[in-house]
Amino acid sequence: MAEKKDPVAVVCFGDSLTWGFNPVDKSRYRPDVRWTRRLQTELGADYYVIEEGVNGRTTVFEDPTRGDKNGLAHLVTVRKTHMPIDILVIMLGSNDLQDRFNMSAEAIGLAMGRVLFEATRATDDVEGRAPKVLLMAPPPLGDFSGLEYEGLYSNDHGGVQSKRLAAVYARLADQYGTAFFDAGSVVAPSSVDAVHLEAAAQADLAKAIAREVRKLAGD
Repeated sequence: MAEKKDPVAVVCFGDSLTWGFNPVDKSRYRPDVRWTRRLQTELGADYYVIEEGVNGRTTVFEDPTRGDKNGLAHLVTVRKTHMPIDILVIMLGSNDLQDRFNMSAEAIGLAMGRVLFEATRATDDVEGRAPKVLLMAPPPLGDFSGLEYEGLYSNDHGGVQSKRLAAVYARLADQYGTAFFDAGSVVAPSSVDAVHLEAAAQADLAKAIAREVRKLAGD
């Protein structure tokens, strides 16, 4: 009898868009709603999807008011926790667009380059081989006028720079030899807060990412 093959391990590493933040009531979406769990359903039993989202996570920055949001620092531990990882899906950058960080799309790209350098290398641990990486650009931010996050984000800065992020990330993916997907090609943020995704968008994103993951796995 042939030995049973392990499922393809897929780690989804991101911020509140990956965690499953509901902009309508500020709760976490139920497992059957959020895109990461829907991704598991789309892919089936031959894949094992692991959720690694944290609200407020940045690419490389410590948040001066909330603390413990540095994605690069988190990634070092996450990779060891879940190894061996076959496919690592990374979607970060929305929080870097806050006014207090004052980062252009190109500067966020430099920060993401540090994340990709860590993501694409083999570690010196048992099962520490380098995973295949899918770099995702988050959807561009919406209009903050009169909304809760106006003041934390601004249309003139975050709104403008968010629309340039996909092109920057696409170049990074080419530089680091990763796959790339623009989440803004299939979903847009809720008009409730201009950042997070509503329930219907979760399903659309899951279907799109499932196609990209299958490509990387060779299905």
